[in-house]
Amino acid sequence: MKSDIQPVVSIVIPCYNHEQYVQSCIRSVIDQTYKNIELIIIDDGSKDKSVEKIQIMKALCEERFNRFEFRSRPNKGLSATLNEALEWCQGEFFSVIASDDILLPEKLEKQVPIIKSDDACKGVFGNMILINEMGEECGYEVKEEKKYSFKELFKYTEYLPAPTQLLRLQDLKDVNGFNDKFLIEDWYIFLKILEKGGYCSHVNQFFTKYRTHEGNFSKQNNLMTIGQLQIADHFKSHAGYENLLINIYMSAIINLFRSQPGLLLKIFLKRIFKKIWKF
Repeated sequence: MKSDIQPVVSIVIPCYNHEQYVQSCIRSVIDQTYKNIELIIIDDGSKDKSVEKIQIMKALCEERFNRFEFRSRPNKGLSATLNEALEWCQGEFFSVIASDDILLPEKLEKQVPIIKSDDACKGVFGNMILINEMGEECGYEVKEEKKYSFKELFKYTEYLPAPTQLLRLQDLKDVNGFNDKFLIEDWYIFLKILEKGGYCSHVNQFFTKYRTHEGNFSKQNNLMTIGQLQIADHFKSHAGYENLLINIYMSAIINLFRSQPGLLLKIFLKRIFKKIWKF
């Protein structure tokens, strides 16, 4: 006879200087139609009023969740914060949501049956609604349904939208969590989990509202490229490493062209003149 007991999902909110957004993020977890949730919030040394905003929500969280933990301490960085949260997590599945993003109400209710249906499925991802600083919808990120192995994800021509993730907690612990030496935590952990087999599934459903603003790490092109090269070097023993480097460099050039076309032209002209006139 099949059990009707829902597996526990551990949701982690790492917070850093998001006083204007963090309550909306917490509210979106409270409003999940899936019931069996433990919520862990770690404030990573915020210098604004994030801690006060979280404390206001404490009573609601204690009432809603079967377990609620909140910690505030000096800044250690995102990966260190996530590893700290992993030590607390007791669920079967794991979802991390940035404190400026919002989960759609049925996210977990839709994802859990998918990941439970196949032991080879290491994670479930989906589409995102883009919102601005005011919370207004300003676009969409939509991908067709597809299963991603290590090989597909290692090309860097494919990606999985981290804000929509649902992973198996034990898989995260088996690979010793996140690497705090790397600038990019999500691509690394997805590759690490898939390195020994299995797949991650992207389904054509909306799971998250992703907030776009100047503080997004993804908009810091130079740091993004450094972070990508760090991860590429970590997995360089795998087939496809050389092609991965080409894809990373091409991505960097495209981003530079979009953000600073004049600088890119100057670099190319300088190289051409150096080649022709040897200066």
